[in-house]
Amino acid sequence: IADIAIFPWYGGLVEGWLYGASDFLGVQAYPHVKAWADRLLARPAVQRGRRVNRITGPAEEQLPERHDASDFTARAQD
Repeated sequence: IADIAIFPWYGGLVEGWLYGASDFLGVQAYPHVKAWADRLLARPAVQRGRRVNRITGPAEEQLPERHDASDFTARAQD
Protein backbone atom coordinates (compact mmCIF):
# COMPACT_ATOMS: atom_id res chain seq x y z
CA ILE A 1 0.00 0.00 0.00
CA ALA A 2 2.86 2.37 0.76
CA ASP A 3 4.23 1.92 -2.77
CA ILE A 4 0.85 2.83 -4.26
CA ALA A 5 0.53 5.88 -2.04
CA ILE A 6 4.00 7.32 -2.62
CA PHE A 7 4.66 6.41 -6.27
CA PRO A 8 2.66 9.24 -7.92
CA TRP A 9 4.79 11.80 -6.11
CA TYR A 10 8.14 10.17 -5.39
CA GLY A 11 8.11 8.01 -8.51
CA GLY A 12 7.58 11.20 -10.49
CA LEU A 13 10.60 12.76 -8.83
CA VAL A 14 12.74 9.70 -9.45
CA GLU A 15 11.67 9.44 -13.09
CA GLY A 16 12.08 13.21 -13.62
CA TRP A 17 8.42 14.05 -14.37
CA LEU A 18 8.05 16.61 -11.57
CA TYR A 19 9.67 19.89 -10.59
CA GLY A 20 12.68 19.53 -12.87
CA ALA A 21 13.88 16.94 -10.36
CA SER A 22 16.92 15.98 -12.39
CA ASP A 23 18.31 19.42 -11.51
CA PHE A 24 18.47 18.66 -7.79
CA LEU A 25 17.88 14.93 -7.24
CA GLY A 26 20.85 12.67 -7.96
CA VAL A 27 18.81 9.52 -8.63
CA GLN A 28 21.82 7.69 -10.02
CA ALA A 29 23.32 7.73 -6.52
CA TYR A 30 20.39 5.59 -5.33
CA PRO A 31 20.17 2.60 -7.68
CA HIS A 32 17.70 0.74 -5.45
CA VAL A 33 15.26 3.66 -5.46
CA LYS A 34 15.51 3.92 -9.25
CA ALA A 35 14.97 0.14 -9.56
CA TRP A 36 11.90 0.40 -7.29
CA ALA A 37 10.40 3.14 -9.45
CA ASP A 38 11.16 1.18 -12.62
CA ARG A 39 9.52 -1.98 -11.21
CA LEU A 40 6.37 -0.10 -10.27
CA LEU A 41 6.23 1.72 -13.59
CA ALA A 42 6.47 -1.62 -15.42
CA ARG A 43 3.26 -2.86 -13.77
CA PRO A 44 0.24 -2.76 -16.10
CA ALA A 45 -2.01 -1.42 -13.33
CA VAL A 46 0.34 1.52 -12.73
CA GLN A 47 0.50 2.25 -16.46
CA ARG A 48 -3.31 2.25 -16.65
CA GLY A 49 -3.61 4.39 -13.54
CA ARG A 50 -1.24 7.02 -14.94
CA ARG A 51 -3.60 7.46 -17.92
CA VAL A 52 -6.73 8.19 -15.84
CA ASN A 53 -7.80 11.85 -15.99
CA ARG A 54 -4.83 12.72 -18.21
CA ILE A 55 -5.77 15.29 -20.83
CA THR A 56 -2.33 16.29 -22.08
CA GLY A 57 0.45 14.49 -23.87
CA PRO A 58 0.22 11.85 -26.60
CA ALA A 59 -3.33 10.64 -27.28
CA GLU A 60 -2.46 7.03 -26.44
CA GLU A 61 -1.46 8.15 -22.93
CA GLN A 62 -4.70 10.07 -22.26
CA LEU A 63 -7.91 8.91 -20.64
CA PRO A 64 -9.89 12.06 -19.80
CA GLU A 65 -12.79 10.11 -18.28
CA ARG A 66 -12.98 6.57 -17.04
CA HIS A 67 -16.32 4.87 -16.44
CA ASP A 68 -15.61 1.29 -17.48
CA ALA A 69 -12.62 -1.01 -18.00
CA SER A 70 -13.29 -0.85 -21.75
CA ASP A 71 -12.40 2.87 -21.66
CA PHE A 72 -8.73 1.83 -21.60
CA THR A 73 -9.03 0.30 -25.07
CA ALA A 74 -10.66 3.39 -26.58
CA ARG A 75 -8.41 6.16 -27.84
CA ALA A 76 -8.60 9.62 -26.32
CA GLN A 77 -10.18 12.36 -28.33
CA ASP A 78 -8.35 15.62 -28.90
